[in-house]
Amino acid sequence: MSKNEADIEADISAVIDRKESLTLMEPMLIAEGSRHRGELTDLAVEVAARSAGFRRSLPDGVRAALADLVRAMNYYYSNLIEGHDTHPVDIERALKNDYSNDPRKRDLQLEAKAHITVQRWIDAGGLASRPVSLAGIREVHYRFCELLPDDLLWIENPDTGERLKVVPGQLRDRDVRVGHHVPISPGAVPRFLAHCEGAYGRLGRTDAILSAAATHHRLLWIHPFLDGNGRVARLVSHATLLETLDTGGIWSVARGLARNVAAYKSHLANCDRPRRNDLDGRGNLSEEALADFTRFFLGLCIDQVSFMEELVQPDRLRTRILMWSEEEIRLGQLPPKSGGILEAVLYRGELPRGGAANIVGTGDRQARRIVSALVDKGVLTSESARAPLRLAFPAALAARWLPGLFPERTE
Repeated sequence: MSKNEADIEADISAVIDRKESLTLMEPMLIAEGSRHRGELTDLAVEVAARSAGFRRSLPDGVRAALADLVRAMNYYYSNLIEGHDTHPVDIERALKNDYSNDPRKRDLQLEAKAHITVQRWIDAGGLASRPVSLAGIREVHYRFCELLPDDLLWIENPDTGERLKVVPGQLRDRDVRVGHHVPISPGAVPRFLAHCEGAYGRLGRTDAILSAAATHHRLLWIHPFLDGNGRVARLVSHATLLETLDTGGIWSVARGLARNVAAYKSHLANCDRPRRNDLDGRGNLSEEALADFTRFFLGLCIDQVSFMEELVQPDRLRTRILMWSEEEIRLGQLPPKSGGILEAVLYRGELPRGGAANIVGTGDRQARRIVSALVDKGVLTSESARAPLRLAFPAALAARWLPGLFPERTE
């Protein structure tokens, strides 16, 4: 966001600002004295404990392989929420620059690649300590949109039919309507985003976990950009959970949101509603609805940690991987003793290339042939020809190795 920064700031200063009060977005957090606070705090503690336990249970190499696959899974489920279905196999093809001849499918593959690129940047610490900052939110939008094909940067005003170009990182410069919700005036957006930064940027750990759902909704309530708000909000939620829970990127709330999309959208709509009575907090918006969404959001987090923990339970994962390798050996698709290499990498996290011969009890030449076959299958990977081997989870094998992670491809 360098050379266009001054122009963007000038555009922002010129748009309509109706001077809405920041209190319109209150409450920003579930109050300390709220009757909901105790239950939600218990959920936050449980999420933290379950996530940390799961992360510690995995060898580094397996954790890295799982995080790679979860990035593709995140895009897949985030895309489902937007009403599109791009299977992780096609996403994986895009990461290898293998695109569909169908222009629409190719565009969605490029969108997937953009989403995964941004999430990899987040996972590497790109948003450290600033996931809810105004600058951070704009940078997420910029990094995502700058990688999109031109066709995906145009939207149509449903009322006038006017086509509008989405500028990466630029806050919206006009009024919009989202369902029944009319967001704040465009000129007020920077003030409200700065208010979010002040409210959510310096919280203790428990409050930061509790605020993840509130941050998610308040970003959507502000609707900072002409398009891409849902994706940005989910990426910011990923970054918030990554930082507050040290998730390692090995589980995703996006899967839970997509699998409960009707409830998700209903909760968001309820959070748009004003306070109902004196028992519903002290802000302009309903604290009861925000507490319900927080309960729903944290419950999904716990559910997704449990799902992933069960899915990669060592003995069961080992059984599924070895069954697959035995079938491939019988079919002549892999050399004998391939399963031994996979088993060693699974338990150790990584394997020095020179150690492969000792694992399978063969000479170096035969060990190299086995390793090469497994690399060609996409189930082993390394950073260089001499770097240690680690496990990979190809999307094409997810139905066998990690059943239920996402639906099998039907075409």
